[in-house]
Amino acid sequence: MRAGLIVIGIVLLAGGIWVTAGHGSYQQTDTVAKLGSAQISATHEKAIPQWVGIAGIVIGGVLAIGGFVSKR
Repeated sequence: MRAGLIVIGIVLLAGGIWVTAGHGSYQQTDTVAKLGSAQISATHEKAIPQWVGIAGIVIGGVLAIGGFVSKR
């Protein structure tokens, strides 16, 4: 349990730093036009909101510290 908390905490912490630094993004595909069975779609690259990165840093830090401090 202790090692699991530490590993999950470090992964969340690293992911949070990555997103906060501006490197996190995802793709969203929208249908622009549809005529019968033909379809035109566009793919947009969107950044992951910065608050998600900050939340990952905070939660990851709490989990990692909790894993280091736990007495079991």
